[in-house]
Amino acid sequence: MSGAPQAGERFKEVETDQEARQIASKRAQIAREQMNRATKRISLDEIGRRLALGNFKELNLIVKGDVDGSVEALSDSLIKLSIEKVQVNVIHRAVGAITESDVLLASASDAIIVGFQVRPSSNARKLAEKEGVQIKLYSIIYEAIEEIKMAIEGMLEPTKEERIISQVEVREVFKISKVGTIAGCYVQEGKITRNTSVRIIRDGIVVFPTREGAAAKIASLKRFKEDMKEVKNGMECGISIENYNDIKVGDIIEGFEIIEIKQKLA
Repeated sequence: MSGAPQAGERFKEVETDQEARQIASKRAQIAREQMNRATKRISLDEIGRRLALGNFKELNLIVKGDVDGSVEALSDSLIKLSIEKVQVNVIHRAVGAITESDVLLASASDAIIVGFQVRPSSNARKLAEKEGVQIKLYSIIYEAIEEIKMAIEGMLEPTKEERIISQVEVREVFKISKVGTIAGCYVQEGKITRNTSVRIIRDGIVVFPTREGAAAKIASLKRFKEDMKEVKNGMECGISIENYNDIKVGDIIEGFEIIEIKQKLA
């Protein structure tokens, strides 16, 4: 035996040592699979698989948004997606950034967090990765509704996915005549490049661009006085954003990219 048996377990007598080892190995494998299933958190592409098995009854969602109107509209639309086999529940809705409390609630209730024009804090994102909680972020309401609807119907096959590639903190702001606003920044995560698509986050809410599906562009990227193609994690730089001068100390410049994916249900 590799360890002590549990109280109440039964002995089974077999003819050979080899047969005993095979049975023990098989039972250990089954126990591991049961444990993995018990701890696995729900995700959109998991819904279709559970529907096919006939063992899925409810989809719990936490909805966070930038304004009350968006949160209410999105929540009401998602609740209306309920079908005979799946009940959609919005267990929490609120305005503001996605916090660690949201992640803990999602973990406890096996829920998916849906964010509209908001982003998780750095600690919340790390906690979500640790807890296995899925956070889905959207800037277009109908895309959120359609993706979750497709998941419920067991047809989730997204072709595009947004990936965060950098997070840059604004630490100083310089107003320069004939040039505009230059943000003195520190790259907290990833790397920022001259061609990176970005958005401005203030207190967890997207403040630019606010148009659905839009991305801001970097007008200049400098380190000291030199133009740079990229600036990596842990380095300082100066950034100006095309058509936006209202940047403030404490803002986060979030770099992202859209990647093509082909995803099929298991």
